[in-house]
Amino acid sequence: MAVHHFEKAVAAGGRVFVACGGAGALQPDLDMGHVVVPDAAVRDEGTSYHYAPPAPTIHADPALVKAATGVLLDRGVPFTTGMTWTTDAPFRETKARVHARQQQGCVTVEMETAAFLAVAQFRGVKFCQYLYAGDDLSGRAWHHRNWTAAEARDELLQIAIETAAGL
Repeated sequence: MAVHHFEKAVAAGGRVFVACGGAGALQPDLDMGHVVVPDAAVRDEGTSYHYAPPAPTIHADPALVKAATGVLLDRGVPFTTGMTWTTDAPFRETKARVHARQQQGCVTVEMETAAFLAVAQFRGVKFCQYLYAGDDLSGRAWHHRNWTAAEARDELLQIAIETAAGL
């Protein structure tokens, strides 16, 4: 559904996009609300394969990652840059799969990044993303952390708007 709306925005003339949203923390040092700028995504979903040749990962445009992190640096917002795991099967985020993605270097898990990156590259538009650490999958048991009420959400939207205006 996210790509459906993204495609409609591109068709309407959009050329610069900055997404923001929550993600599950796969590393124990990601406190609730900590900002992550994805520089790559593990493609464990189906949509990206309709837009990009098969590959285990897809990478963000380094210049756009630099622009996104530059805004955070200017604002003094702590952040992490790293790979995210995109899956459209949240009920299959088993302990074994979480561990494998942690070993692969993923810092978060979410449902859209790989597809967004593939569409942006296919359509030739600018795209970068901000995630915030929400629920925690890094430990022995899932911890909800009431992540949908994170204070980071409002600030992250303002940061995304500022970033898009600068691109």
